[in-house]
Amino acid sequence: MATQNQTHSLPNTTIDPNTGFCSSSKIFHSLRPNVPLPPLSQPLSLTDYALSLLPAAATATENSALIDATTGRQLSYSLFLCQVKSLASSIQSLTPLSKGHVALILIPTSLHVPVLYFSLLSLGVTVAPANPLSTASELTHLVRLTKPAIAFTTSAVASNIPALKFGTVLTDSPLFLSMLDANVDSHSRAPGVEVSQSDSAAILFSSGTTGRVKGVFLTHRNFIALISGYYHLRNNQLAAGEPEPHPVSLTTLPLFHVFGFFMLVRSIALGETLVLMQRFDFEGMLKTVERYKISMMPVSPPLVVALAKSDLVNKYDLSSLRMLGCGGAPLGEQVANDFKAKFPNVEISQGYGLTESGGGAARTFGPEEVKRHGSVGRLSENMEAKIVDPETGEALPPCQKGELWIRGPTIMKGYVGDEKATAETLDSEGWLKTGDLCYFDSDGFLYIVDRLKELIKYKAYQVPPAELEHILHTNPEIADAAVVPYPDEEAGQIPMAFVVRKPGSNISANQVMEFVAKQVSPYKKIRRVSFVNSIPKSPAGKILRRELVNYALSSGSSKL
Repeated sequence: MATQNQTHSLPNTTIDPNTGFCSSSKIFHSLRPNVPLPPLSQPLSLTDYALSLLPAAATATENSALIDATTGRQLSYSLFLCQVKSLASSIQSLTPLSKGHVALILIPTSLHVPVLYFSLLSLGVTVAPANPLSTASELTHLVRLTKPAIAFTTSAVASNIPALKFGTVLTDSPLFLSMLDANVDSHSRAPGVEVSQSDSAAILFSSGTTGRVKGVFLTHRNFIALISGYYHLRNNQLAAGEPEPHPVSLTTLPLFHVFGFFMLVRSIALGETLVLMQRFDFEGMLKTVERYKISMMPVSPPLVVALAKSDLVNKYDLSSLRMLGCGGAPLGEQVANDFKAKFPNVEISQGYGLTESGGGAARTFGPEEVKRHGSVGRLSENMEAKIVDPETGEALPPCQKGELWIRGPTIMKGYVGDEKATAETLDSEGWLKTGDLCYFDSDGFLYIVDRLKELIKYKAYQVPPAELEHILHTNPEIADAAVVPYPDEEAGQIPMAFVVRKPGSNISANQVMEFVAKQVSPYKKIRRVSFVNSIPKSPAGKILRRELVNYALSSGSSKL
């Protein structure tokens, strides 16, 4: 496959080899080798690119492509390829759906979802996967936003979907099952549709933690660039002679989430086995790791806390685990150390990304980088960044905090139907303004301080909730915690903690506040505490702070 490099390199004399920072442009460049990408003019869908990378051995072995942990059903690579081509052919012959149309997908995690994604993408149809538990009013908003021509869903959800141009296909119907089995040879060519890399591949919905849910337009090119980075890393490992047992990954993330979506296409492209969980359950996850000998899984910091603190882990054989990919929020050093003490043979690779960046924009890689606790790693291949002073707009050098801006081939096309939000987030030079307060250290490692909009404004100070959450997680009597701003007449806002006690613990609000006060400056002290049974989180493990703020305003709590 012909390739070209998309990153413009500046003269080496202006770029610091330790940080990647260019003193003249004030841009941070990735310290990783640039990865060549297919020429942009070459017609190429995400499906065709991913399957072109698939190792020949994948279809010649008994290794499964996909496993449904709930039902135990498995799909070999040969059968997966047959079903993708069969479904694509059936869609072309049975529906008017064609290139440029949008398909709304509302299906619980199952083996049908990956087949449907790859089939639709091969036809140039834009997939718009959403939470099947969405309410009727939420679905009305999503339909208004994305203007889908057709929906794929189950009979349990169909009644919530407004009438669409080409109707609704039920994936639990005999018709759909017959569409998967149209006797198409796995080696035959897929239906001929020319897809441009710049065409929209997916509309993925942002979590809505900072406002109304937005639809993020991601192109085939965005995902091709993401996959290529992992593909070249894997090839470099193999070239270096690093032995690699067949990788088996578990995703507890829904496939409508950007990281669940990417985990899927990455796993298929690399010929790995991906185990899918229909819904997250902590002990169910442990059972699945033991049963299928999971070697890698994506996690959020609260899940790392649970693995480090829960006694349930002692009931299961988790010796197959080799890597956790941690994202969604910064992971505290103490939590990482507690986890390492319990799982000395498991590495935690931290990463950073947004729906708007197509997923990973930075990550740690290799045994040395993963030791940088608190960092989300170095910039990914072909990526650039700036640290910008939120007040002055000035680009800052290493070791200074500001808003992170990123640019590269994985950055979104824009928000669907929202030119104003697109213009506010993407500038004319292609920089994505992340809204995260960050800095690069003297070795080019990126650190996330907090969301700019989530900083607690205590008097003249700014308090990062994540810092206080890290401290709370180090308390052996606390199972989970979250910190939010609480309105205060004198200070403006004060830090308030929501705490989940560990079973058997009777820790009091005063003890919580004293525990934190001993470790922080006076302005960072927790000044209000509420005990709860659980912390509300998004499917990706992000704390839903607005829900906690609303709860705090409607109920009493201990105050200092």
